[in-house]
This record gives sequence, C-alpha cells and structure tokens, in this order.
Amino acid sequence: MKKGIISIALLLVLACGIFWATADQDMRRLALNLPTDTNVLFWSSEQRDAGFRAMDRLPVLSQSRVIAAGNSVYPLPAGAPLDIGVDVDAFMHEQHAAALVIVHNGKVRLEQYGLDFGPEGRWTSFSVAKSFTSTLVGAAIQDGYINSIDDMVSDYIPDLKGSAYDNVTIKQLLTMTSGVAWNEDYADPQSDVARFNSHQAEPGVDVTVSYMRQLKAEAEPGTKWVYKTGETNLIGVLASSAANKPLAQYLSEKVWKPFGMQQDATWLLGSTGHEISGCCVQAATRDFARFGLFMLGGGVAGGDQVLPEGWIAEATTRQADIGAPGRGYGYQWWTLDDGAYIAQGIFGQGIFIDPNRQLVIASNGNWPQATDAQGGDQSKQRLAFYRQVQQAIDNENQP
Repeated sequence: MKKGIISIALLLVLACGIFWATADQDMRRLALNLPTDTNVLFWSSEQRDAGFRAMDRLPVLSQSRVIAAGNSVYPLPAGAPLDIGVDVDAFMHEQHAAALVIVHNGKVRLEQYGLDFGPEGRWTSFSVAKSFTSTLVGAAIQDGYINSIDDMVSDYIPDLKGSAYDNVTIKQLLTMTSGVAWNEDYADPQSDVARFNSHQAEPGVDVTVSYMRQLKAEAEPGTKWVYKTGETNLIGVLASSAANKPLAQYLSEKVWKPFGMQQDATWLLGSTGHEISGCCVQAATRDFARFGLFMLGGGVAGGDQVLPEGWIAEATTRQADIGAPGRGYGYQWWTLDDGAYIAQGIFGQGIFIDPNRQLVIASNGNWPQATDAQGGDQSKQRLAFYRQVQQAIDNENQP
C-alpha cells in the first residue's frame, strides 16, 4: 500500500512538472495568482495582471464563445516612428499598461508592450465590448432584423413586458437614457453592477433580463443619462434575439472574418448562455486597433456595407449630455466635441478613434483602480496622451 501511495505521489509530481514545462507563460502566471472570486472588481493587482490576459481560461468564470477570425488578415504595415514628444516608457509605467498600438493612415506608428504581454496574447476588453455590441445593433438594422431604433425594447425582449422598460426605445437603451434606476459604483459590493453578475435567473428567463426587469424607473425615458452596464447586456440580448444567432457568431460573420482580424477572439458568457455584451471580449490589441480601422472605413468589411448609411455619424456623436464639458455619449461610444470618439473599459482598456486625423490608438492595461472615481488619475493621463498624439500628427502636417 505504501509503495502504491508513493507511486501515485510521484506520478502527480511528474504530471505537475510536465504541466509547468509545457504551459504557456500566461498559464504559469495564472497558476501563481489564481483568482478565486468571480467578481473581478475585488481581485488583487497581481490577480488582475494574471487574469486579464486569460479571462476565458479562468475556472472561476463562466464559459466563453469563440469569435472566429478568417483566413485573410487586414495588413498593419509599419510606418515611420511617431515623435510624440513624451516619454512613452514612463507613460506605460504610469498606466500600468500591457499594450499600446498607434495606427495613423493605416500604418503602425508606435507599438509597445508591458506586463510581460505581447502581440500574440489576448487581453480583456471590459466595456470596450459595449461599442462592439452597439455596432451589432447597426448591423441588425442593415440586415433587416431590427426595424428601427425607435422601436420599443420589449417588442424584441417579451420578458421585459410589464417592467420599467415597457416604454423605453432601443435608442434610449443605446444612449443609456432609459430613466431606469441603476448604481454603477465599482467599489460598492451592493451596487447593481456588482450584484447583477451573481443574480440567479428565474426559470426560462435570461439572467440579465431577470435582474433588469425588477428595477424601477426614476425618470421619464430620454430625460436622464446614467451609465448602466446592465442595459448594454440587454442590448446584446435584443440584438442576438433579433438576428437569431449568438453575438460572437454575428460579430465574426459581420466584422471579424470579413474585415481580416488576425486572431480568434472570445466573448464571455453569462450563466444562461448569452454573451455578457457589456463586457469581456478577449482579443489581441492589434485586432482592437483593426476594429477602430473598421469604424474609420465607414463600417465596410470584405467589400460589404455592414452598417446603415449615417449610422457611424449618429453613433459616435453626442446623443446624451453626461455633464462633462466637451464630452458626451453616443450609441455606446464616448464622444469628444472635436469629432473623436472612444470605446473604453475599466482598468485601462480603450480604442480612441479620430476620423479627422485617420488615427486609432488601442490600449490595454491594469490600472490600480477600475476608474478615476476611485481615486486615480489614469484616465486623465490617457486623455492627455491622446491629445499629445494628435498634436504630434498636426506638427508633422505643418509646412
């Protein structure tokens, strides 16, 4: 018996040794810093460093669905190095950045990585996924699955009938002006954004719909802007139901394959099998930049017009006043009054798009806090960096 136990122990040691020798660097990092809490808002910095590059492989999280890439790849040729006039290494350190890719006129002017991350890896998007989700609403309109953004949300999600969303339009959901009460405080474990992730769905009802239909109205639809991740999840349910296919498949068919993303991506799923559409697409930073180029190109992929005429102009200009000078909110895009717009997620994820300069800046990271509201100033530093890049390009264009 003792020999048998010793033999089993030796086999286990050998198996662990083989795993450690063959596992990629991300999995080794995970093994040392494995999160046990399903709520990423309360992970340690070390757990976030490990987890953000492998969200779709964490045993504590739900399943994911692949966003398949195609056989052709949209080229990102190298351009002349961009003289930004700032210490990029210092900026990366202050941002606790994993990746920074700057594309100007279709060429990579700067590409830099940190945190032992690289171009072959995938980093989570967090709320950058919101802008992907709203883009799929545009695609569903172009494809005839959705009639109009002036339609009522409950016409497409019948389980919302009788709730506070009965009189809310798709447009009001896209602009987060539904008037339904919601708390998005990332530091509060009792906030809606923290609690709805662990909500137990009613039988036969999508988990997001189950949580959201119990909320109460606090204002007339269209009169008050409040940032609500749960509502983007509703948009995802709506788009998926209208198109009659999973969001990951729809995104693959409309953008990922035909535009030429280089790598497969993944989208995390909620407990009832829908993509968590307000969050959590895992993709290469270069492919996040390519999505910016898809937007700059007018929403054309593989020679096909994916989005309705005028959609991008509407989606990326101020549709709601957020109370910040020079900024607003469109259809799940943050807007700037100079014509630029941003997809952004907590802890430092972003795609900055400037049509006037044909500029895309994709970044991923692990800020010390989820947002500046928790005491940091990383987003202010990042916006200042965006402005410095714009100025550097303007300087190049001066005679």
